[in-house]
Amino acid sequence: MSENDRVIAAAREWRGAKMALATVVTTWGSAPRPRGSHMLVHEDGRFEGSVSGGCVETDILATAAEVIGGAPAVVKHYGVADDAAWEVGLPCGGEIAVFVQPVSAQGFPPELFDAIADAREAGRTLPVAFDFASGHAAPGEKGDFVHRYAPPHRLLIVGAVQIAQALAGLARELGIETVVIDPRGRFLTEERFPGTTLDDRWPDEAVAAWNPGGATAVVTLSHDTKIDDPALIAALSAPTGYVAALGSRKSHAARIERLAAAGIAAPDLARIDGPAGIDIGAIGPSEIALSIAAGMVKAFRDAR
Repeated sequence: MSENDRVIAAAREWRGAKMALATVVTTWGSAPRPRGSHMLVHEDGRFEGSVSGGCVETDILATAAEVIGGAPAVVKHYGVADDAAWEVGLPCGGEIAVFVQPVSAQGFPPELFDAIADAREAGRTLPVAFDFASGHAAPGEKGDFVHRYAPPHRLLIVGAVQIAQALAGLARELGIETVVIDPRGRFLTEERFPGTTLDDRWPDEAVAAWNPGGATAVVTLSHDTKIDDPALIAALSAPTGYVAALGSRKSHAARIERLAAAGIAAPDLARIDGPAGIDIGAIGPSEIALSIAAGMVKAFRDAR
């Protein structure tokens, strides 16, 4: 579950209580959290999410308490402030602006959390416009700040091998929904992939059924061309955000030849990250999984 999904879940759980929502609306330099990051604050002081990784949360909690108590919505600006840098500032050197508003009909309507969750589950992007003067937020494209709530990132791992075990764990920690696809039942077990969705269909059928879009990554790891190649063809037939295949440069060249012979056009073949991942000199399954996870995250970020 991603951080914003946890915020949405908390908002639903706390429904009926007074709350305030803090949102990063502007960043400069090496800001610790991206625009659109949320921190939800309950009237009893509980909170979910983060706007700075800990640098300014204490001040945001105080501001949120004021907003919950009836103070108007406000935009707070933070940066390095010399003596206050480690108290209410950003020692990393960046600057951020955070909009704090009530969770209410006049602020961030409670039902808007439901609309965001429904859109994400349906694979749709929902733009929400924030108006600083009124303190209100609503679906739309015009406002002082517009945040587009995109579908959640998803990783389809093809091949239930040892590297897949490490990669699935990393993806979960990154808040990325993970599916492991492998028609070989002996490999695809709950014991080997706890807390992970398992799909035992043939890879081309499974990948197509998951309807991969820009927020989806497909990574083939089986080393079996009968499993990997059909999955790659299915991934390249869709607007998949990241497509990667494990193997050496020699095996990847052979793979490209096979896929070209199968009718995959050169521009689509160029979309494959092969050998998969960022070159970190990885040794062993965990390090290889780390390099692939880094390549996936970079692809998702570059697409923004």
